[in-house]
Amino acid sequence: MMKTVIEQLSSYKSVHLNRKNIHTHFIGVPMIIWSIALLLASVSFEVVINNYLGVAQVNFTLAAILSIAVFIYYLILSLPLALLAFILFGPLMWSVHEVVKVEHHIIIAISVFIIGWVIQFVGHHYEKAKPAFFDDINQLFIGPLFVIAEIYFSLGQGRILNKKITEKAIEKRRIFEQKKHNNIC
Repeated sequence: MMKTVIEQLSSYKSVHLNRKNIHTHFIGVPMIIWSIALLLASVSFEVVINNYLGVAQVNFTLAAILSIAVFIYYLILSLPLALLAFILFGPLMWSVHEVVKVEHHIIIAISVFIIGWVIQFVGHHYEKAKPAFFDDINQLFIGPLFVIAEIYFSLGQGRILNKKITEKAIEKRRIFEQKKHNNIC
């Protein structure tokens, strides 16, 4: 059974309670998304569509396909957050399709990817907790949604959702810290 948006975001937020860590994610997560999308945009293929209007060739990239799949996943989890993700990450994806035309775009993508992860790990140094994807690889897809949710909440939207996520995250963090303490002793 698929986890709810509250379950997904509370798991992610449980290791993202420190404001400095959250702020690093506003920079690092978009950098990582952009760099991965740039690499995936390097792989493209054409699909020939033959319909009553005639024949059309449509060019797809792996970046576009993954973006559509993730957007659908976000839609299933939360319509408002998915729409905000579309608004905020749409220009990011557009820029990818422009930069992919640059001669050394692979070097650019790898550099931005590394810098983005360095920023992420600096944030986790403040948090004193490992990144969420260490325990659940699916959390890599939730990271961007977490950033979107934090923006959504900072705009005064979704107060009840934010409260539920935060309460559940604090409880998960408490259990995590207790287990960590018991393993040390």
